[in-house]
Amino acid sequence: MSRQVKYIFVTGGVVSSLGKGIAAASIGRLLKALGYDVTIMKLDPYLNVDPGTMSPYQHGEVYVTDDGVETDLDLGHYERFIHTSMTADNNHTAGQIYETVIKRERKGDYLGKTVQVIPHITDEIKRRIRKVGDTKKYDIVFVEVGGTVGDIEGQPFLEAIRQFILDQGRENTMIVHLTLIPYLSHSGEMKTKPTQHSVMKLREIGLQPDMLLCRTDRPLENSDRDKIALFCSVSPEMVIEARNESTIYQIPLSYQKYAVGEKVSRRLGLPDRQADLSGWKKFVDKVHNPTQFIRIGICGKYTELRDSYKSIIEAFVHAGVDNDARVELKWLDSEEMTLDNAGKYFSDISGLLVPGGFGERGSEGKIAAIHYARCADVPFFGICLGLQCAVIEFARHVCGLDHANSTEFNNKTPHPVIDLMETQVNVSELGGTMRLGAWDCRLEKDSLAYRAYGKMNISERHRHRYEVNNSYVDQLQQHGMRIAGRNPASGLVEVIELPDHLWFIGVQYHPELKSRVLDTHPLFRDFVRAAIQHKENLLDKEIEAGVDENSPGR
Repeated sequence: MSRQVKYIFVTGGVVSSLGKGIAAASIGRLLKALGYDVTIMKLDPYLNVDPGTMSPYQHGEVYVTDDGVETDLDLGHYERFIHTSMTADNNHTAGQIYETVIKRERKGDYLGKTVQVIPHITDEIKRRIRKVGDTKKYDIVFVEVGGTVGDIEGQPFLEAIRQFILDQGRENTMIVHLTLIPYLSHSGEMKTKPTQHSVMKLREIGLQPDMLLCRTDRPLENSDRDKIALFCSVSPEMVIEARNESTIYQIPLSYQKYAVGEKVSRRLGLPDRQADLSGWKKFVDKVHNPTQFIRIGICGKYTELRDSYKSIIEAFVHAGVDNDARVELKWLDSEEMTLDNAGKYFSDISGLLVPGGFGERGSEGKIAAIHYARCADVPFFGICLGLQCAVIEFARHVCGLDHANSTEFNNKTPHPVIDLMETQVNVSELGGTMRLGAWDCRLEKDSLAYRAYGKMNISERHRHRYEVNNSYVDQLQQHGMRIAGRNPASGLVEVIELPDHLWFIGVQYHPELKSRVLDTHPLFRDFVRAAIQHKENLLDKEIEAGVDENSPGR
């Protein structure tokens, strides 16, 4: 007899940005620790087909899966926490769902019927939820619903969930509701009324939460817990205090204090098991108690919007643990950086990362930062556009190709060392048309990248339209740049290095998307290690020169 897949729906109330994705990922980690196969999917109520064409100011990071789908950044949290790769089936938007239904209507699939939200839109939502469970690969499927209960665009999704629960049975489904318990300082009280109203909204739709995760910045008193339970028709033991934590990786351990994993598995009728969180606890302990400190500069144009670089930020947490160090990130605005002033930004950093991005704005500042890092032997890591800017800088200042540039920045440049990929020349639609997803790369055996990975053949995720122009590769190599990795099928340059530099690597792909809590990406690990070495080298030189390492400013 095939196993019965269980479904957990995660909703949010009161205000947005409470952290439903991290909550789902944290409970998913606990259930993984109990030995269950888990996956998580995200339902986004916005009408965009995907976030690929959305501004970072609107959406933050666009997370790319192995199968080449541009998705919500929450899928990054899912992968990092539960170590399960996501696919196109793990993120669905209202835009995708309405598009599918309208295309079917145009083909005549509905046989002349009036096409409506109920049942046609809700049926399509249910079909997509069921598709993941029907693979029989998972014991438990989490479904996070974007937005907040009460949002008009989210109503079809909640109605679909109501119907889905009727179809599957309450014994095979569960609703976890994340809500806010605000504290009013003038009265010195925790207020439960917003949560009561949020649950009331859910119940009006026909959804009764089984567990409440109460976001709060202070302890939840038993009296408040009992009051919430009474007015929301939830067992007091299922009202969980969800305190703010200094690191998101503490959250599964905080939930475990309340036996959340066991309570969820018991509610779903799953066998009792013993959780193994030893590796996770060791990781979190190292996050809290590093033995050394390192500061890395990130030069980009969205420095005030950190969600644009979410996976990079988390990859540095992982790499810091691997090097027993706390990595502090210093954000460098690429629009303020120039060849003349770059030095002042490097006075207190031990490594430079230039991340991916699009457009001309800020590009010259990135090139200036890379120029300083190369000349001063500061460890450098370039990702996607970061690689492209490194090639431009090297072409200008080492190869003597004045005004070398990318045709993305200047389509009249005399030396287009970075150019539009041949496959992109006739592309007219922007959405979902870049080089996306996992592509193969073959590394040079004695390269820095090979030493990091420990193998020649790798696969990494991409998101770009422009590439290194192979017409200039010979000139770049003649002047000392190493092409350390290529796509074996197309010859596309994937990795560049400078062998005479302490650590200088640029990659066309996005390694940050494959870094996991208990499986740090090797390039981030080795970059942080090189930055620590650079810091120690400078300290040794200062000691030799008679500078007191304990003097002010050290």
